[in-house]
Amino acid sequence: MIESIKNTLKSRIESSFQIQDVIVEEPKKGHADLAIPLFAFAKFWRISPMEVYHRFEKVVGENNNVNRIEFTNGFLNIYLKREPIAKAILNTIHDQGSRYGNHELKKTETVVMDYSSPNIAKSFGVGHLRSTVIGNALKNIYKKSGYQVIAVNHLGDWGTQFGKMIVAYQKWGNEADVKKDPINELQKLYVRFHDAEKEDPNLEQEARDVFRALELGDPLYTQLWTWFKDESLREFMEVYDLLGVSFDYYTGESFYNDKMDAVVDALESKRLLKVDEGATIVDLGDNLPPALIKRSDGATLYMTRDVAALLYRHHMYHANHVLYVVGNEQILHFKQLQAVTDLLGYHFNVDHINFGLILVDGKKMSTRGGKFKRLEEVINQAISEAKAAISSKNPDLENQDQVAKAVGIGAIIFNDLKNERHLDIDFNLENMLKFEGQTGPYLQYSSVRIESILKENTLETNDMDTRFFNEDDYFDLIKQLGQFPYLIEKARETNAPNLIARYILSLAQGFNSFYGKHRINVEVSGHRNANLLFIESIQTVINEGLRLLGIESLKEM
Repeated sequence: MIESIKNTLKSRIESSFQIQDVIVEEPKKGHADLAIPLFAFAKFWRISPMEVYHRFEKVVGENNNVNRIEFTNGFLNIYLKREPIAKAILNTIHDQGSRYGNHELKKTETVVMDYSSPNIAKSFGVGHLRSTVIGNALKNIYKKSGYQVIAVNHLGDWGTQFGKMIVAYQKWGNEADVKKDPINELQKLYVRFHDAEKEDPNLEQEARDVFRALELGDPLYTQLWTWFKDESLREFMEVYDLLGVSFDYYTGESFYNDKMDAVVDALESKRLLKVDEGATIVDLGDNLPPALIKRSDGATLYMTRDVAALLYRHHMYHANHVLYVVGNEQILHFKQLQAVTDLLGYHFNVDHINFGLILVDGKKMSTRGGKFKRLEEVINQAISEAKAAISSKNPDLENQDQVAKAVGIGAIIFNDLKNERHLDIDFNLENMLKFEGQTGPYLQYSSVRIESILKENTLETNDMDTRFFNEDDYFDLIKQLGQFPYLIEKARETNAPNLIARYILSLAQGFNSFYGKHRINVEVSGHRNANLLFIESIQTVINEGLRLLGIESLKEM
């Protein structure tokens, strides 16, 4: 509602005076409810800010939501009719509950989200976490914004790496050992291959030859590849179940193996293909390096498969907008993908949702060097440490295991999503599991604190003294609650889950500050019910924000 008032005031002033770029902002706490800086217009019209104020005051004062205005230090300060605005915001949240902030289905276009995408025959490491949780949060945000979303896990189940894995298994692998502990054994073989490759450069070509034979359907290599894939998916599903993440389709790179000839044919028909030193390329002009379509041995590459995947998603799901939640290092690849499909005449919206690295002790993890942490082990450690903390704080809590799971996993997810996604983040369990500060447990505990008050009282909406909502401590938070629908849309437009994370963190901090200064369960019923509606609304928005991020809210902890 606050955003609507701001937009109405902006539009009215701009149309009345045939001007642009009017700013209606929310000053810091303790000042006016809204303010319009006047300096730019004073300079434009060559008059004083006070004269600008007098030009604007009639238009602003006519707005039904404005109580009074005043001129202060070059600003037109606006004081709103707080009580009716507060009642409208809080009653809307009370009536809509978790639906508050939903946008009506206004987009007929389907959006495909391509995220997580771990590599087969490798452990699901901590390094895979970012794509998984960022993609899952964006899926939730887009759905709440009224979009049709298809979530795809584009598994890394094809490419030269499988030639390497098969060569390693045939040279050093043992079937019984792999069956006993599939992923760990395959991981060791992968690392061993790269160590051996340093001493024997012929191994690289051997792996390429094996992968080429796999592409052509070699039965033995296909059998091994299928085995590695099935074992990997089993482990991946355990991790996804822990995180509460799901997908509509698990169509990996291999799914498009029989669809790549059509891509090559389409590029050929447009006369886009060239042969350069034996490799088949698409020339993308002066601004981008050429896109490699086939190697000199005829094997396809990532670009060929990604073009095939994009065309499939367009024809099968009627999607022109695809979000790829992939690390910063792939920026060039997606620029090339956009350029290639533009040349084919499709003009898709290829949206690369890039993100930084996860660092452990300030260092990048490497699967090849063996410097990695299995995500499942880290999650279980977080749950174990969360349970120890919960047992210490609340030893009589009945469902400790369930709560510890929600707290441990929520801590890991929030630690990622509170950051701007393009930045590298440090993975430190001790810090992220703290119950104070900018953490998931702090948010969950804030909601539980409100729950304990609501559980002891009955909210009676027909007995409420809403005059208290005029006070700064109430209205500042109510204004913040009114921003939630706008913030969801902004998070979607910028593909930035951290906006939601930071918003609910600020809301929780505001509540805890309020709680430290005011009694909630007061004796006067009208005041008590106003307080209950107020804190219920805060909890509703915090919990819905947590849900959008993929974090479970709790009733007790």
